[in-house]
Amino acid sequence: MRRRFQRGSLQKVNGVWIARWWEDGRRPARTLGRVSEMTKAQAQTALGTILTPINNRSSASAGRCNFGDFVGQVYLPFYRRKWKQTTAKENEGRIAHHLTAVYSTRSLDSFSRDELQALLDGKASLSFSVVDHLRWDLNQIFGLAVAEGYLKRNPAALLFTPRECRRPATKIMAVEDVRLLFSVVDVRERLIAKLAVIAGMRPGEIFGLEWARLDKEYADIRQRVYRGNVDSPKSIRSVRWAALSDGLRSSIDEWKSLSLSTDANAWVFPSEKMSTPLSKDNCWRRNFLPKLLPVGLGWANFQVMRRTHSSLLNELGVDPHVRAEQMGHTVDVNENVYTKASFKRRQEAVNALEKVIDVM
Repeated sequence: MRRRFQRGSLQKVNGVWIARWWEDGRRPARTLGRVSEMTKAQAQTALGTILTPINNRSSASAGRCNFGDFVGQVYLPFYRRKWKQTTAKENEGRIAHHLTAVYSTRSLDSFSRDELQALLDGKASLSFSVVDHLRWDLNQIFGLAVAEGYLKRNPAALLFTPRECRRPATKIMAVEDVRLLFSVVDVRERLIAKLAVIAGMRPGEIFGLEWARLDKEYADIRQRVYRGNVDSPKSIRSVRWAALSDGLRSSIDEWKSLSLSTDANAWVFPSEKMSTPLSKDNCWRRNFLPKLLPVGLGWANFQVMRRTHSSLLNELGVDPHVRAEQMGHTVDVNENVYTKASFKRRQEAVNALEKVIDVM
C-alpha cells in the first residue's frame, strides 16, 4: 500500500535543516542546508522538490489502496495509541462488523457521499448511538485518509445520523421517586444508589471503589470497572474527588460495619469471591430490579440515577461548573480549563441536595 501526496517533515538538528519522507517503505533523511543560511520557507521548497516525483509516482497507484488495508494498516494502528483498551475493543468490533466486512476490498477513492449516507440510512433500525458512532467512524477514517494524502477530499465529512434512529429515553426521577427508591432497597444497594443520585458517580466508579479511596468527605476516583475489567476513569476530568454529603458518610459507616473485609485494598462492593468487584449488571438484575419493579421504578437504572443528580442540582440553582466538577464532566472549554469549583462549594451542593431528599 503506497502513500499519496505526502508532505514530509522538517527538523532543526544541530543547526541544519533535515528533511524526512516516506519512500518504498523506508523513511530517508537528507540535509538541506544550515539554518543560518536557509529560511524555513526555502527548506520547505527544497523538500517539495524532493517529494514531487515521489508523489507523482504514487498518485498513479492510489486506486490499489483499499478500505480494509487502510483501516488495518494505517487507521487502527494510529488511533489505538489514543483509545483506552475498552474503547478500542468496542470501536474495532463495530468497524469490523459494519464497515470492513462489507467494504474491505473497495478502493478508498471509490466512495461517494451519497453511498455512505445510504449506508447510514440502511442502519436506521439500530439505535441512535450505534449509527452515530458509525458516522463518526467514517468521518474519522476518511479524514485520516485525506490527511495522509490518500484522498483529496473526505466523502464522509457531511454525513448525518438518520432521524429514524431510535433515541434512548432520557427519564429522570422526581424527589418522591428518589425517596421511594432509597426506602425499598437494602443497605448495600441504598449506598450504591446514594453514590449515584447524591454524589453523581458513574456506576463503574462506584463498583471500582476500594476502601482506601473512600474518605469521610470524598470518594477519590482513580479507577473504574467497565465490563468486568478494572480500568482508568473515563476521561482525564473523571479523575477527581467526588464530594460526599453528611448523610452519605452515615450510610458508608453502616455498610462498612456489615462488610466482611474493610482492608485498605478491599473492594467496597465485592463479589462473592471477594477478590473481584461486584458486577453492575448482576447487582441491578438480582438486587435492584426485584425491589424496584413492584413499586414502578424498574426504569430508574444507574444512568437515570446519575442524570437525576444533575437535574435536581440544576433545579436547586447549583452552578453548572460545580455540577461538572462533581460529576467529572465538561461544561465548555473556557470554564473547564480556566475555572475550578472549590471542593467546599461542591460539598455544600451535595448537602443541599440531600436535605431536599430528606435522607439524613
